[in-house]
Amino acid sequence: MVNATVNGTPIALPEGSKVIEAVFASDNYVPTLCGLEGISDIGACRVCVVEVEGIERLVPACNTPLEDGMVIHTDTPRVLETRRVNVSLLLSQHDVQCATCVRNGNCVLQDLAQELNILDVPYEKEPTFAPWDESFPLIRDSSKCVRCLRCVQVCHKVQGCDVWDIKNRATRLDVGVRDGLPIEQAGCTLCGQCITHCPTGALRARDDIDAVLEALADPDVVCAVQVAPAVRTSWGETLDLPAKLATEGRLAATFRALGFDYVFDTNFGADMTIMEEGSELLERLGGQGTMPMFTSCCPGWVRYLKINHPDKLAHLSSAKSPQQMFGALLKEYVGPKLGMVPPRQGDHELAGVREGAGLGIGVSTNPVGTGANDDASVAAAGETGAVASGPMDKRIFNVSCMPCVAKKYEAAVEEMVRETEPDVDAVLTVRELGRLIRLMHVNVAALDETPFDDPMNEGSGAAVIFGATGGVMEAALRSAYFLVNGTNPDPDAFVEVRGLDGWKEKSFDLGGREVRVAVASGLANAEKLLAAIDAGEVEYDFVEVMACSGGCAGGGGQPIREGKEMAAYRGNLLWKMDAKAPVRFSHENPEIQTLYREYLRAPLSGRSHHLLHTDHEGWKMPNQK
Repeated sequence: MVNATVNGTPIALPEGSKVIEAVFASDNYVPTLCGLEGISDIGACRVCVVEVEGIERLVPACNTPLEDGMVIHTDTPRVLETRRVNVSLLLSQHDVQCATCVRNGNCVLQDLAQELNILDVPYEKEPTFAPWDESFPLIRDSSKCVRCLRCVQVCHKVQGCDVWDIKNRATRLDVGVRDGLPIEQAGCTLCGQCITHCPTGALRARDDIDAVLEALADPDVVCAVQVAPAVRTSWGETLDLPAKLATEGRLAATFRALGFDYVFDTNFGADMTIMEEGSELLERLGGQGTMPMFTSCCPGWVRYLKINHPDKLAHLSSAKSPQQMFGALLKEYVGPKLGMVPPRQGDHELAGVREGAGLGIGVSTNPVGTGANDDASVAAAGETGAVASGPMDKRIFNVSCMPCVAKKYEAAVEEMVRETEPDVDAVLTVRELGRLIRLMHVNVAALDETPFDDPMNEGSGAAVIFGATGGVMEAALRSAYFLVNGTNPDPDAFVEVRGLDGWKEKSFDLGGREVRVAVASGLANAEKLLAAIDAGEVEYDFVEVMACSGGCAGGGGQPIREGKEMAAYRGNLLWKMDAKAPVRFSHENPEIQTLYREYLRAPLSGRSHHLLHTDHEGWKMPNQK
């Protein structure tokens, strides 16, 4: 143990500890700016300086080793003045437009200026402005960069993408895209982790609120919104709502108060993804397709493969993400069903193609228990079920509320646009949702809870856990087990794939066949997994990868909580919701059963492939012709 004293308080910590750990362990405090626990301790900002008796210069607490006998002072006049000077110098190079910054009220630099009582900056202001493609889903404002290097460290150490790099040295130190490339060509996966770890507004997601407001104000547009599973655990954070008020019902009511005509639950899309992806897994296990199969619901992961391992695209499931499945069904099934838009011509011809193809290895002929393969039932129900009367001359504007920045890219992929109309018209992050609610002056606490809209308003517990790392894997295995055996497993039979470990692996019995699975959280872990597969060190049948550590619960579009990693907390909430759900299997969702009976006929049917699957080879990158 190492013994030291902090502001008169004795403290003992294990060898290898840093001064900052001693400060916090002794219930004292030092401010930080560039520091990120376990990621960045480079001492670039010099905001955390402290005075140590016997050492002439002030030392940064974040990366100074704690030594036996140290006597540490955190708030001497010399220390306070040095911090004030250092922060003032940062402000002199900062475009201080706080009133129009997305991080106003949630900015570390702003908080530091207030904390240190900096009322004026005595230095000449010299912010740096660099051009940027404002259409890209990730925006960098160089004039707000404080050279803390957090983005560099997170991108390198956590994601292994190395999009950001240091330019110049010493007083001219700057941060920019590696090799001076345009961001579109730098291999950015749009995971958004650099945004959530930036202490200022130097990095942000492209704001699409104006497009949504325009649609809401258009009388010729039917505005619908879909809400991702992970959003329900975090949306209240943007408004400082207590958990008892940040309920699903009040979230649905909030969207109605914002002016949306329909409020849907993307959990239904997650259940659809499970049905299609689980069936595809069984098809591949039966010898039809490249193994192992990779999940495809995370667009950051898809971008990563396309950029770094294009030869492995065949491993991706062809199933679209829940966002895109829901968008396609909204415009081609729900819209006509509710009388919002007329049905598209010619689509009925697809229904009989590849009828339940390749379900393989002992799958039930009635996988969703609905007569899904019964031609008579389809004919009786009609192509889209009962069609309601409604404003047929209007168009649907589909907004998706997501915990993700890469979803903005995914919605615009050419493969997701049919007949010149995208399945998803705009994507709002959870942070944008918070700003929209404030803009429209919605008093959330005063709203009565309301349900999501029919149809497709029901989601299973399996759909809810899509938002947590390991959740996609577990949900898929639950339904795959049923498709093989005709009976349900214990809903918690696959809990070994849960947890925040960066790389998990397990084997399960599926109809007498051992299925080897792996779950990777964060792209650096995904790269290690891919390397092990290539080297023949491991062998899997099914692999889940989420670009963000902790999955969507830690997504790049989630609320920014400085100094707090919320993925574990949010993920645990999702597992608890699953445990309490009345339906915990995607194939038991009654609305899923209705959809297959009335419209899709079977997983992997021709219509399913048309609407719910994609060819990732066709996903063009910005620098790809």
